[in-house]
Amino acid sequence: MTAEAKDAVARRRLPTWLVVTIAGLFGLFYAYVVWSAVALLIQQVNGPLGLNGLGWFVYILPIVFPLIAFGIAFAIGARRAAGQFAIVLLAGLTLSAAFWLAIVGYGTTSYGLYGG
Repeated sequence: MTAEAKDAVARRRLPTWLVVTIAGLFGLFYAYVVWSAVALLIQQVNGPLGLNGLGWFVYILPIVFPLIAFGIAFAIGARRAAGQFAIVLLAGLTLSAAFWLAIVGYGTTSYGLYGG
């Protein structure tokens, strides 16, 4: 790699404060999705039927999925431009929200999760 190419790579890298700011703002939204999933799990556990093993598995997935999605999105986008980094984090957040809604829909229509 030539010196000019190294300088071009060094100039493209985002400042640390900008990476932390963008990741922190999106991290709050990811945390809200996780918190909503935890609240849903607590609500279903304390319901009249409780949860069986499958119910626990299904309701723990939307807690873990946003954390994994944030980690993957951060790993993919951290070395890109600020706009691209934000779009990658937004895509991960969109996947997390869609997954959470799918779990809510599945939980309301499947009685096989309850009765533990």
